[in-house]
Amino acid sequence: MAISAKQVMELRKKSGAGIMDAKKALVASDGDMDKAMDFLREKGIAKAAKKSDRIAAEGLTDIKVEGNTAAIVELNSETDFVAASDPFKDALKSIASLLVEKKPADVEAALALETANGTLNDDLIATTQKTGEKVSLRRFTLVEKADGDSFGAYLHQGGRIAALVVLEGADKTTAKDVAMHVAAVNPEFMTREDVPAERLEHEKKIFTEETLNEGKPEKIVGKIVEGRLNKFLAQITLADQAFVKDSDQTVAEYVASKGGKLKSFIRYEVGEGIEKKETNLAQEISEQLNK
Repeated sequence: MAISAKQVMELRKKSGAGIMDAKKALVASDGDMDKAMDFLREKGIAKAAKKSDRIAAEGLTDIKVEGNTAAIVELNSETDFVAASDPFKDALKSIASLLVEKKPADVEAALALETANGTLNDDLIATTQKTGEKVSLRRFTLVEKADGDSFGAYLHQGGRIAALVVLEGADKTTAKDVAMHVAAVNPEFMTREDVPAERLEHEKKIFTEETLNEGKPEKIVGKIVEGRLNKFLAQITLADQAFVKDSDQTVAEYVASKGGKLKSFIRYEVGEGIEKKETNLAQEISEQLNK
């Protein structure tokens, strides 16, 4: 019998399965919704889809560069054990390549991209099914460069941290050195000019109170505060940070010595900003044994 789009969407909503899996289940069950659900459960697909409410705060990052386009992406899992598995790593590589090729606007658009198995969302459900854990695309950023620019890509700790840098001029080696620095030092801003005025005023107020509380003469408080503010800015801005490979020069000075100029940087660290769920391992094992 012919399967309607309405039936597919209804089963997809009910089971959490992907479009292609829902369609296959309905075809195999002659359109019977209950039998289709049983089909999905037997295949483990419905079970995988139900993991969508779990917190996935582990995972890996990756960077894909193709010509003048690069994608930096974070794929999450529930444990680092699954993140180290081949199905997870294969999914991450495929996603990074797909993002560079299709250039979707956001995660929602990315999940709707067509793949050999249906959509990217369907692929993630399939990976969840293989690994037994929720696997989700958390975020990505697409970066474009000019012909004369250089990309620098670096993955730290096997992909726990990723840094993508664009330099105006210079070369790939220099850009990679800067990416390594970004991964290690984690700057907040590119230059001092990028620091919000409110942030500067806040820090200046704190430094002023700190200096006055130290009993310093009022006539030199201004200079002391200015010095401390400059030191603070040198710690949070990439251009002014001491270069990790040569602390005698700043990152901006290093890049300039190679004929380049800092243009942009992005740094991803797996799980940053995700509130991890506290778990009781003994309790979880006991619950599993009693099922």
